[in-house]
Amino acid sequence: QVQVVESGGGLVEPGGSLRLSCAASGSIFRISEMGWYRQAPGKPRELVATITRSGSADLVNSVKGRFTISRDNAKNTVYLQMNSLKPEDAAVYYCKARQFNLDYWGQGTQVTVSS
Repeated sequence: QVQVVESGGGLVEPGGSLRLSCAASGSIFRISEMGWYRQAPGKPRELVATITRSGSADLVNSVKGRFTISRDNAKNTVYLQMNSLKPEDAAVYYCKARQFNLDYWGQGTQVTVSS
């Protein structure tokens, strides 16, 4: 089993920045892809960014140029640096870790963007 725990959410003004962290623990052998998803009230969960074990990253167009995903394999941790936040970025952000074609999800961390 893999446990996934997110942290770093909070309240930020438009234009501000936040850094989310996601740590995987437990049976973490060969965790491959890790990623961030988000879900706003009344909307389906959507992909934000993914990163492979080798560091190949992919971000959705709406966050490109503002968000950066990175990964520390030694710590089994993935980060999401969010800059120039907009009100439409507000959501619960979830981390996912993939191991042998099984996906493990965290409980989510709330990001609120408001003045």
